[in-house]
Amino acid sequence: MSTSLVAALERLRMRFGADAAARKRALLRQLARRRLASAAAVRRLHEALCFIAAYPDDAGVLAQARAMLDGFAQRGDLRVHRDALADSGIAGTAIRYRFFAGQAQWLAARWPAQLSLDRSDRDAQERIARALPPLLTHAEAVALREAPRPGYAALDALRGRGETDATCLLRLIAAMPGDGFTREAVSDAIDASFVLAPASGTPSRSAAYWPAAPRVFRREPPPRARPDLRAELARAPQRVRRLSRSEGEAIVELARAAMVTRARSLEAFSFGDANDAWLVDDGDGLAYAFAGMVAERRHAVFASYGSLTLRNGVPVGYGQADVLGRGAALSFNTFDSFRGAEAAHAFARWLAALRALFGCTSFTLEPYQLGRDNDEAIDSGAWWFYAKLGFAPRDAATRALAARERAQAQRRPGLRTSPAMLRQLAQRHLFFDLDPAAARPLVTPAAVGDAIGAALTARAGSDRRRGVGDAAAELLRLCDASPRALPNAAAREAWRRLAPLVLLLAPQRWPLRDRRALPELARAKAARSERDFVAAWQAHPRLDAALLRYLAPRR
Repeated sequence: MSTSLVAALERLRMRFGADAAARKRALLRQLARRRLASAAAVRRLHEALCFIAAYPDDAGVLAQARAMLDGFAQRGDLRVHRDALADSGIAGTAIRYRFFAGQAQWLAARWPAQLSLDRSDRDAQERIARALPPLLTHAEAVALREAPRPGYAALDALRGRGETDATCLLRLIAAMPGDGFTREAVSDAIDASFVLAPASGTPSRSAAYWPAAPRVFRREPPPRARPDLRAELARAPQRVRRLSRSEGEAIVELARAAMVTRARSLEAFSFGDANDAWLVDDGDGLAYAFAGMVAERRHAVFASYGSLTLRNGVPVGYGQADVLGRGAALSFNTFDSFRGAEAAHAFARWLAALRALFGCTSFTLEPYQLGRDNDEAIDSGAWWFYAKLGFAPRDAATRALAARERAQAQRRPGLRTSPAMLRQLAQRHLFFDLDPAAARPLVTPAAVGDAIGAALTARAGSDRRRGVGDAAAELLRLCDASPRALPNAAAREAWRRLAPLVLLLAPQRWPLRDRRALPELARAKAARSERDFVAAWQAHPRLDAALLRYLAPRR
């Protein structure tokens, strides 16, 4: 009988109005008192509660759903089925995952007693044993080499009272010489498996909620019709505002937790900058919270922003945009619990948010997002999701494949594209340009990195330090600028990253005023917000055009 109550609640999730609200409240009150017989039923109830919290009918429905989510870890049926619900992200359950370096360090800093190593991972034990000697004193390293111990046993001998093996390992890595990139490389090379045990305040999907987000009660379902992207891009969001430091911290924490509880990782969240956080309020309870990256992690020319899609403060999806000029390379995902509601509408309004924040008018989707080496995208039919919205391939072979598939679908309604064909279609980028006559050529971070690498090799071989330093000094001379034009360490580092690339574009042929404008790019890259850098780049059309001419034909 209790399972039938869950099924009734699920049937009501897309129904709204006074009668539906009353029925939801009654079902929620009954389910708050009932014990469910299976782990599957407990999970289904949890997902229904998350959906209702994101799309509430009224204050009463929202309050009941939130109360049940807040107390979910204390449910008797959750405790009975705790092991079967591991890795679900539900409050009160453990999470096992090979957390990436940034995620692992964040978890160890916030919940040191709850994070441990998964000792069933025997391969990781060997990697830990090999990695430990350089992290210790010389005498300890000699001892480990002369009398080797298994990795977990070695950590047990090293960790202090009350310190977990995971926290011990991560503190040793954090204390090693070098910069954040060096420590990240060591951590990811060890590739340990972790277990995050549940406790009050640990990340969970049950507690994922930002109360400061705009809130709206629904009288009708969210928009489900396929949107017209050009019309949506022409309709500006209601409001764009910069978040305070405390608000930014809350958003970065919420975003990191959203990844942890879904066994995902996004670098823009792991290294998110609370000082560079923005809220785009789209109205109707839909909002997008954006966070840039800390200065150390910023790319030479792309500005990367992670974003959470919020419905009434509940994270319903996430995305990342790598912005260069007026173009943006996109990654977008709607969480499983909220698919089938308004994914296309939320994506279209996300593009409008990117236009409002950064002035973007051209968008690209990389092959991984479409299904290359990504079974989830294949299973969800991601390629056709975007193609039906107006994204299109530019290469002739993929266009021909897509045309044949469309023709078959017209002849045989209901025919689904095979996974093999979806993988073929997903081998190339998809593009959408607000103005097709001004289609922006494809430039990727990989293309930029390859060009910089080749330039440094030609200049100084493997001596990267000398190559970068010489390029930075040469470009300053070409700009008729002194080192004082770069007023702080962050600006100087931004200049060092930018200079090898700009020198490939023959800036000596530019008017002096265009060269003199280049140091402003480094200052903007080092500013509190990378939004300043996007604006500075757009204000330098000669640089943008030169980069497109140089790199686009090479891809």
